[in-house]
Amino acid sequence: MKFIEQPRVELLYDRTRLTLTVDNKSRREILDMIDKIDIKNDYDLSVDIHRNKRSLDANGYLWVLIRKIAVRLNMRPTEVYRRLIQESTNYTIVPIREDAIGEWNRIWSSHGTGWLTEDMGACRNTAGYHNIKCFYGSSTYDSKQMSQLLDIVIEECKAQGIEYMSDEELARLKAEWQ
Repeated sequence: MKFIEQPRVELLYDRTRLTLTVDNKSRREILDMIDKIDIKNDYDLSVDIHRNKRSLDANGYLWVLIRKIAVRLNMRPTEVYRRLIQESTNYTIVPIREDAIGEWNRIWSSHGTGWLTEDMGACRNTAGYHNIKCFYGSSTYDSKQMSQLLDIVIEECKAQGIEYMSDEELARLKAEWQ
């Protein structure tokens, strides 16, 4: 939804009124949200910047290439996918207590196939903790991150002598993410 005026807050005697003005295309979405509100309940509200979802065509093509690489390397596609995810820069590093590493890894990886962890060793400044590199699965990637992952897959295809789309076709797929 698109705001067309800066939100306003009115401080009244016994309540606060929030006014949001949105474009007409958002009317149905707003009405659907209002229908779900029960004033007997408390609610948490948040506003996030809209990001275009990645193209399913591009995601589908990514998996076509991953399957070709898997056949060439005699591996399962999920193994290839995980290896390529670990070559990406889409991770965070979290200090985890040594005795909790196994449980942390189990919980993190339960989010999906590409949610991986890598123990980077003991923290220098915090005894009893290890730095764990936590990779995010591609389902969370924005357009830029998916484009980078596709570039990693293309490089692997080049290294394995696997055919892939022309640069122009790839540019078209990436542009669909914008």
